[in-house]
Amino acid sequence: MYRISDQQIDYILSDIGARGVEMESLQQNLLDHVCCIIENNLEENGDFESFYKKTIQTFYKDELWEIEEETLLLLTYKNYYTMKKIMINSGIAAATFFIIGSFFKFMHWPGASILIMLGMIIGTLIFLPLIFLTKKSETAESRGKLVLGIGVINGILFCAYSLFKVMHWPYASNLWFITLGLFSFVFIPLYFFNGIKNPDNKINTITTTIILIMLAGVFFLQTSLKSSTQLHIAKTNNYLQDEALIKKSKSIKNDTTQKNIELDNISKDIEGTCIKIKEMIIFDELGQKSIPEDFEKNNMWIEESGLKDEFKDGREGEQMLIKLNDLVNKYNSMHDEKRKIPNTIEKILNGKIMQQSNYNMLSCLSQIELYVIVNDKL
Repeated sequence: MYRISDQQIDYILSDIGARGVEMESLQQNLLDHVCCIIENNLEENGDFESFYKKTIQTFYKDELWEIEEETLLLLTYKNYYTMKKIMINSGIAAATFFIIGSFFKFMHWPGASILIMLGMIIGTLIFLPLIFLTKKSETAESRGKLVLGIGVINGILFCAYSLFKVMHWPYASNLWFITLGLFSFVFIPLYFFNGIKNPDNKINTITTTIILIMLAGVFFLQTSLKSSTQLHIAKTNNYLQDEALIKKSKSIKNDTTQKNIELDNISKDIEGTCIKIKEMIIFDELGQKSIPEDFEKNNMWIEESGLKDEFKDGREGEQMLIKLNDLVNKYNSMHDEKRKIPNTIEKILNGKIMQQSNYNMLSCLSQIELYVIVNDKL
């Protein structure tokens, strides 16, 4: 059995590199194979160089570097099919989560927001980027790749906007205007001028462009041209008007001769709890517990968003809502049907706290407070 020396190993490795094989892992694999063949087939005192040259020629047809090209091609196709498989599975998962989440939201079942968020995140961060990566390799022209890239970015922005809108996060309107502008004034023109140059796709490009323009028109029709800032100012002003009505109602004197002390204490607890929860919501937005009357001048309006972490499971905000729910139920048990107040908190506590916007919660609390005050004045 022939034993290869270190110098011969270096010679083989150098020759493999000189023949155009640059991948280190492939060089090592070829070196192992060649060494095994030589050691097993060359006689102990045989001619190493001539036997090596005959051996290395069995690994290629024309040149050795061809084997590296074939290896890279196989690796590329392997990655391509893996990405395509992940793309399909992630798309199915995103659609499934989104559809089930939407159904849960329609039925007001718990877990809807989590399912919708999962669907949007998978679609935005996995499915759409993989569409670009897989389709890019199938598109030869750089302009076609640009159209594909902008289309994917448009899809990601639309998913992000939908998520922000459903979760009542700020800047949803800004995302929508960016998405709509990119779709209408960048993607559609690029798609049209790129496709119209190909005679085979001319008719398809024109009809598809018409459909896209109609879709953009529908989006514009459903878009409020009133700025989000104006809407926030209007809603903040409505909340201050409710607070002014509560304050005015409290100033009305009532008959205290037949006052029920226990009921009066419950009423005060309800009012106090409503005030504390409202202060918590406002503090999260403005850094102070109340909204000044000149809020517009000081740019201190509330931007519509979801409730903050204080209202998550077991935290102070949720505990205060549970307390308020118990107080309202106790309050209603001491009144006849005509004077009972609607307990909207009970519905919110049924797994829907984090689905509420700050405006909705403030309005709900003000209504409860106002109901109690008006009842006490009757």
